[in-house]
Parts: sequence; C-alpha cells; structure tokens
Amino acid sequence: MDDRIVISRQQVRALIASQFPQWAGLDVRPVELSGWDNRSFRLGDDMLVRLPSAGRYVAQVEKEHRWLPKLAPLLPLPIPKPLAIGEPGQDYPFPWSVYGWLDGEPLARHLGHTNLATIAVDVAAFLKSLQGIDATDGPLAGEHNFHRGGSLAVYDGEARAAALRLADEVDQRLAMEIWQLALSSSWQGQGVWVHGDIAEGNLLVRDGRLSAVIDFGSSGVGDPSSDLILAWNVLDAESRNVFRLAMDLDNATWQRGRGWALWKALITLEAQRGRDEKLAEWSRRTIREVIADHLSA
Repeated sequence: MDDRIVISRQQVRALIASQFPQWAGLDVRPVELSGWDNRSFRLGDDMLVRLPSAGRYVAQVEKEHRWLPKLAPLLPLPIPKPLAIGEPGQDYPFPWSVYGWLDGEPLARHLGHTNLATIAVDVAAFLKSLQGIDATDGPLAGEHNFHRGGSLAVYDGEARAAALRLADEVDQRLAMEIWQLALSSSWQGQGVWVHGDIAEGNLLVRDGRLSAVIDFGSSGVGDPSSDLILAWNVLDAESRNVFRLAMDLDNATWQRGRGWALWKALITLEAQRGRDEKLAEWSRRTIREVIADHLSA
C-alpha cells in the first residue's frame, strides 16, 4: 500500500511564508521528477524545497544536513547544499529542507542520447572518491537508509517471495542462483561511504557528462556493493564492463551488487506489473541484464 502523502504547492508556499519570510515572495513550482522518498519544489531560481513523503523518510533530513557539508568539499562534483530545516506546519507533519539548486538534467531524460560509457567512467570516479572519504563516525547502514551498505540477507525472504510470484516470467533457477551467490559473501573491508541510490533520477548531466549527484537520503557507511545497481538497471553490456573496470572491485562485491539489482527489480516488477507498465518494463530489462551478466561471467 502506498502511504505517501500528497503535498500541494499551496502548502509549500504557506510553509515558506510562515517559517522563512525572507523567501516568501519567491515562486514555488513542482519539480517534474520529484522522487519517491520526498516531494520536491523549486523555490525561485536558486533553491529547492524537499519534503519527506512518509514518516520512514524523516531521518534523512537531519542526516543530510549533518553530513553533506562535510562530504561536499571532498568530492569531485557538486552535491546538494543544505540551507535550512523547516518544521512541521500547515497540515504537513514532518521536518523538511531547503537546498541550493543544482544545474543539470536528470540522466533519466537523456538515456537515449547519452554515451553510457562516458557516464560509467564519471559515476565510477565519483563513487571512488566517495568511498575514499574517512567514514569514521558516519551513519552505519541500517533502517535509516533501508540497509544500503548492509546485508542483503535482510531482504532474503522478500526477494524469494517476489521471484516465486513472478514464476510466469522470471527464470526461477537462474534468479535464485544469482541471489544465492550474492548472499554467499560479505564485505571484508572497513565500511565506506555509500550514496545508497545511484539511480538515473539522481545523476544530473550536462553536455553529455555527469555534472552533479543528488539525493543522499539513503546514504550510510558499509559495503559499497549497493551502489553498483546502475550497472544493470541503466548500463548496457559494454558500458557495464567499463564501469566494472573503473570501480576495480572484487568478484564477490560485484556479485552482491548484482543481487541488489535483482532484489530491486523483482519487488518493483511484482508491485507494478498491471499498474505502471513503464516501471514494470524497467524491472524486466534489469532482470534480463542481471541474468545476461551472470551467464557471461
């Protein structure tokens, strides 16, 4: 069941006017690709308002305000700059944020005419830089970020149940072989920073290159494999190989990344087929890429 709340432009205007009167005269308009965890509105030309769409996303607000200013100067590309935290009000029940606006278009709008190998190199460079930042005292993977960077075993039952219910279109033997392989290892190194949602909607591009990375709500510290999902749900075989070489991770980590991609695709396909066929087909494509990559290993 989708329990995310609807947030109107009028509510956002009222929140701004009552809590940040210095910005009350600025135009408020919804962002087209608003995201799942938050509702986003552009504020004037230079700011963005982000409001959690459900209670389970509220912890992201404080986390981003605490950690993004520390990460930003150590990364090769811009990331969101927190400007203010708002309080509940105007019938909106959660804390919310104001950020600086970042130029660029979501990769999701450019997939048909962007060089994926170039994007693969750019994303890998960003992730390698992120992983190289001292993670001491960083937020360990857990419920706050839906276990990104944590153990895939948390989703074992969910993945197996979804695969079983999709038996009419998902090869059970191959899917479970891939899944079991992903569960058979764990990260043996020190925990590293993970973004947690390296998706085409969170990667901004300009002139064919990655220009910024947004939405660190699922960030945390742990196993880097959860940040590899892009390899299967966006990249093709050629650019995936470029990405893998640039990331320079061991086979077991790559296999866990494949597991993360499979889990996400399975639960999304089960939830969306017959409802949102665009998302369902995205999931089918991801599953095909996961299986093809596994068979070519």
